[in-house]
Amino acid sequence: MSKNILIVDDEEDVQAIAKLGLEMGAGWNVLTACSGREALNIAANYKLDVILLDMMMPDMDGRATLQQLKANLATNTIPVILLTAKVQQSDRENFTELNVAAVFAKPFRPLKLAEQISEALGWC
Repeated sequence: MSKNILIVDDEEDVQAIAKLGLEMGAGWNVLTACSGREALNIAANYKLDVILLDMMMPDMDGRATLQQLKANLATNTIPVILLTAKVQQSDRENFTELNVAAVFAKPFRPLKLAEQISEALGWC
């Protein structure tokens, strides 16, 4: 079954690699956003199965974007998976307080991404 995924990252190369991996690896529909504000708009207007959200972005970071997604009745049930280069133990402890489905480390393996998402969300 095809899934609708939103990738939120300010780095276009990360978006492109993830999008290619999910489209080729699983045949999923992939939307992209390069900012938190753009992500909030897309999430409110499309039926999404999951959002992959970068933590470090200019203007509105991943934490602020996540808070707004969770505060909006139209988007608060969409599972969110964080993408971050910060994977130290202290960073992971900061993520445990957030209401997210999983935390994936960057760099990730594009062709394994669909499998990781499916496992994290119990789609397998």
